[in-house]
Amino acid sequence: MSAPETIAAVHCLAPEAGVVRIDETSDLWWKNAVVYCVDVKTFLDFDGDGCGDLPGLTQRVDYLAGLGVTCLWLMPFHPSPRRDDGYDITDYYGVDPDLGSLGDFARLVRMARDRGLRVIVDLVANHTSDRHPWFQAARMSRDSPFRDWYIWSDEPGEQPAEVVFPGEEESAWTYDEEAGQHDLHHFRSAQPDLNLANPDVRDEMVKVIGFWLAMGASGFRVDAVPFLVQDREHAYELLRSLRAFMSRRFGEGVLLGENNLPPEEQLEYFGPYGDMLNMQFNFVLNQAMHLAFARCDPEPLERALEVLPDIPPDAAWANWVRNHDELSLDQLSENERDEVFSIFGKDPDTRIYGRGLRRRLPSMVDGDERRVRLAYSLMFSLPGTPVLFYGEEIGMCENLDVEGRLAVRPPMQWSAEQHAGFSPPGTRQLVRPLCPGYEKVNVADQRRDQDSLLNWMERLIRRRRECPEIGWGRATRVPCQRGVFAHRCDWRGATLVAAHNLTDHPVCTTLCLDDLAEGDQLLDLLGDADAKSAESPEVQFELPAYGHRWLRIRRAGQRVLP
Repeated sequence: MSAPETIAAVHCLAPEAGVVRIDETSDLWWKNAVVYCVDVKTFLDFDGDGCGDLPGLTQRVDYLAGLGVTCLWLMPFHPSPRRDDGYDITDYYGVDPDLGSLGDFARLVRMARDRGLRVIVDLVANHTSDRHPWFQAARMSRDSPFRDWYIWSDEPGEQPAEVVFPGEEESAWTYDEEAGQHDLHHFRSAQPDLNLANPDVRDEMVKVIGFWLAMGASGFRVDAVPFLVQDREHAYELLRSLRAFMSRRFGEGVLLGENNLPPEEQLEYFGPYGDMLNMQFNFVLNQAMHLAFARCDPEPLERALEVLPDIPPDAAWANWVRNHDELSLDQLSENERDEVFSIFGKDPDTRIYGRGLRRRLPSMVDGDERRVRLAYSLMFSLPGTPVLFYGEEIGMCENLDVEGRLAVRPPMQWSAEQHAGFSPPGTRQLVRPLCPGYEKVNVADQRRDQDSLLNWMERLIRRRRECPEIGWGRATRVPCQRGVFAHRCDWRGATLVAAHNLTDHPVCTTLCLDDLAEGDQLLDLLGDADAKSAESPEVQFELPAYGHRWLRIRRAGQRVLP
């Protein structure tokens, strides 16, 4: 829950000034970043074929820069038969022709860099497509040099393995007629697992990293970390080698791991010396947050924060409200999971794999924008780096007519025009069906409304970037009234206090801030209230139903940006 304050890469003005400045060229830029996840094929169709592409995304770089995000995370855009939405790759070094070319990627990176945005890409190292040339060569003969690039067994029953998609795959082993053996696939049968215990395969992944770094990428979101290698020690060895190579090639590169494990196990993947993953998604906090929303009670959130371990000083958690997969609730108890289902997933069709929801937040809360704003204010204030999934800034929903987890990956809604402005008018067929209601929920309309979710989100992102206390500082809980979650982040003499009312009724809350002194002031960072002088260590104010406030303490004699 805490992070040490001794970070050499940070430059501050005199502490008495109370103004904190982060050097944006720091090797640890991710500590105060705002990440935006983009699915290239569903973001903007530039050439009119119904599929989004890299030139289309490049056309929207100015929109993203205006939104205030600082890092684009691109979901897989490599050649693929798309049996798993692009996560089944046939060429790690290429771009799917439907999405553009390597030149288009280079242009995107250059345009993004010019506007202060870094680009990270998905590293899908666990498996390939069964159409990948490596697998085609491996299955031809047991003597093939690629045979040991995958995992085979004559009797798979002796090697049980977890199925990631229960209900879609009966077993993690499939008999291959041509190979004469069973191949292992934790995901789908069309996605055979790579044997990353093989040094040749690890060397190939190093080459993949080197290639995309040379193309301008600033790092990688590492897919499915727990499934990289069956043996944990081999997994650690792999991550250390990837991190060491990346650090040599590009000192500010980042490895962001998808690692849905209990916190104490996640800690191991940062490495005892912080030499493995730079960042990890905080699954325990995300799931506790949704349980807290369902209960209208912050207790699960408080409990989750208490069990988070101290992480290395240059590491960070990544927080999110909604990502591109199902909303996983697998770390909750069965009763807790049923609680969330009973509130946010009453219709069985909204549930998936017995562990999650295939809905976006606005539909989960029946379009109540107070609750939507509460959720993002809370997520952005929690210790770590905030991550947005495309369309969250306008309150996009899902399309349950689309099968499985793809329901939450519809085309982006740019306007009320035909095809939601995603494709030119007259395009015959889109890569995926639109969400109903795009005529009322789109970028164009919200840009014209100063009170829209989009304009509020821009202000929230700007404030988050102006509050390095959150990303760099020490977070501690502040006791307060039932139903309200309050915490403070302290770093280098700067303090931010956030309070969130998870209930459906107004609450008059009291925060005890023992270090408040006469002459100190409280600045309202998200509202329009004037600075308020502290009269005592007990600060009282009212929060409306699902209300939230961010307060910065301005010490007597300090100069703090409002």
